[in-house]
Amino acid sequence: MADLRNYAQWWEWKTGANWQHPQGPESTIEGKDNYPVVHISYKDALAYCKWANRKLPTETQWEAAAHGKLNGGVYTWGEDSAELTKKANTWQGDFPNKNLVEDGFAYIAPVASFDSNSLGIYDMAGNVWELTQDYFSVKYYQDIAGSGEIRNPQGPLESYNPENPFQQEKVIKGGSFLCDASYCASYRISARMGQSLDSSSDHTGFRTVATVDMLE
Repeated sequence: MADLRNYAQWWEWKTGANWQHPQGPESTIEGKDNYPVVHISYKDALAYCKWANRKLPTETQWEAAAHGKLNGGVYTWGEDSAELTKKANTWQGDFPNKNLVEDGFAYIAPVASFDSNSLGIYDMAGNVWELTQDYFSVKYYQDIAGSGEIRNPQGPLESYNPENPFQQEKVIKGGSFLCDASYCASYRISARMGQSLDSSSDHTGFRTVATVDMLE
């Protein structure tokens, strides 16, 4: 039986891994133009946004896009967990020992391999985690409870994570192809994790947003 607290059983450090070589220096992104870019740090994502005149979404903006036209819901498609393998690229089977690949993908899938949500947005669940603007704080929602209606909240001023007290972290959303109900179920809209500003991995990427004023 795997000890899920022992990351060394299913995680490997690769010197030289980056967005052009996501599995290490011998790997390539040739032929993967339609795949999510991964091994992107927060600073890398900001550099792209500056070049493209875009922004990273706040956590609130990300969740609003994930809900789409639906009024609430656990998942971007609604409430039915039985739809998971049809709607998102996640882990099926005994995590982390065996992936049954019931959704057709053992690792990252091309963009739009699954149905879009009610707004026509693809891959808001599973495939790769997505960076947001917000600092990650485990007490943020507790801190703002009782503050009344807050329109377009921008997140906390700094991160707070007792499990990683010496790193500033940003919120990542959506889960990835490694997410499984027995471990994290992070394909839920409300699920969130923190990632340090200088970290990257082969299952974390980003998407961008543009506001009306940016397009004028």
